[in-house]
Amino acid sequence: MIERFYLRDYLSFKEIELNTTKGLVVFTGPSGSGKSILMKSILSSFGVESCDASLCESSVNWQLEMDDIGIENEEINIFKQLKKEKARYFINNQSLSKKAIADLSFGYLRHLSLKDYSDFEDANLLSILDLRVEKSSKDIKSLKKSYRDSFLKHAQVRTELDLIEEEEKRIVELKEFASFEINKIQEIDPKPSEDEKLLEIKKDLSKKEKLQESIEKANTIFESENFVSSTLNLLDNNSSFFDDAMNELRAIFDSAEARFNELDDVDIEEVLNRIEEISWLKKRYGSIEEALEYREQKALELQRYENIEINKEELTKQEMSLKKEILTLADKISKLRESQIGAFERDLNRYLKELYLRDAQINISRCTLNPNGQDKIEIKLNSTDLQKVSTGEFNRLRLAILALKSEFMNKNGGVLMLDEIDANLSGEESMSVAKVLRQLSKHFQIFVISHQPQLTSMGEQHFLIYKQGDESKVKELNFNERVDEIARIISGESVSVEAKNFAKELLEVSRCAL
Repeated sequence: MIERFYLRDYLSFKEIELNTTKGLVVFTGPSGSGKSILMKSILSSFGVESCDASLCESSVNWQLEMDDIGIENEEINIFKQLKKEKARYFINNQSLSKKAIADLSFGYLRHLSLKDYSDFEDANLLSILDLRVEKSSKDIKSLKKSYRDSFLKHAQVRTELDLIEEEEKRIVELKEFASFEINKIQEIDPKPSEDEKLLEIKKDLSKKEKLQESIEKANTIFESENFVSSTLNLLDNNSSFFDDAMNELRAIFDSAEARFNELDDVDIEEVLNRIEEISWLKKRYGSIEEALEYREQKALELQRYENIEINKEELTKQEMSLKKEILTLADKISKLRESQIGAFERDLNRYLKELYLRDAQINISRCTLNPNGQDKIEIKLNSTDLQKVSTGEFNRLRLAILALKSEFMNKNGGVLMLDEIDANLSGEESMSVAKVLRQLSKHFQIFVISHQPQLTSMGEQHFLIYKQGDESKVKELNFNERVDEIARIISGESVSVEAKNFAKELLEVSRCAL
């Protein structure tokens, strides 16, 4: 739930702080006091809306999935929108994009203001129906797991078959291309590090003649070798250091000469041509090693193309077997669902009756196989498509769906935010909405703006938004202050005794409902 909200510098609000409780939290106040502005600023802290506040900050106790973005969960996680020149968004003081913030909060916070059809999507309606089925048949859980596993396997096999069938259309072209690429590399037949060795040979060849001439001139030093050694001995100096140096020099010249002799058999034109071939190979594939790796890859592809008919036959058998299996499982799941659709419709209409709505008709039919089975659920309100019902009727129908779902909830469902859901309703209709919201508040923290005394009286926490001069203020009300505020809603600014008495009665009824 949202435990705390802080707002600074947004339109008529200078600075406010709310400490909110679980359950049904009601916001009331005169028209133009800033209720919708406050709601928008709360949503803005979660990236759901945008506003120009200097700071919107919400503290929540949600355990978020944040491993992928490198943020650690805290006991209290803080969502924040900060605006100077532009809006920036944070979780626990780490900056994120608005979209990332909104995606993180999506599973924990919902704004029920416009016609959002997500509650009427097949996945949601079927999940509610399946929970009801589970009460009479425990088989559905294992059936759904087996179905989903087989469905995913079938989808994978079908993807592989589609790929093979696509390849078959151009198999000749693919085989020719793979063979061409293999042969092109094979013709050059490069060896690892061959390019380095060739460059070394080219370098030696380019210097061979010049070096041989230089070595030949340098060899004259050996003609005076004996004379130098004798002179050193006459001087009573040990000539061993000179002898060693001359031997090392002779070894260097001999090694160079041997290398040059090897180069006598090398054709410079062949070396240059080979360097050109290797250079082309490196330019096309990056390196000799990458070219060899590419050749192996194409060889494997060619082998797969040669075996494509065998693979296709095996996959076709597997696909047919899995298709048969998922159809059998889907039929079993459908029968269990069909056995409960009548009770589902009856219980939904029980809520709709409480909400002063016409009966709904629920139809279950077959559709294309998907991860949820082969069933599709359609809801109409008094035979009217949902797209054609009024916004008020739509929202009350959505509350009924949420109430049905909440009957099987064993954990907190997050936060629901409703903006004037009881607008233009009669007193009885408003009270019916209030009772359903009170039931939902066992599983959700609900923020609601209300202009009706019935819903306001059902709130477990009540905030008054009011103007003091040009500035909007927020105040949490105690029992007596709630009586005064509800009386104002009933009779206007001139509060009557009758209105106060009625307000007390409503609050007493609400207390009994707790």
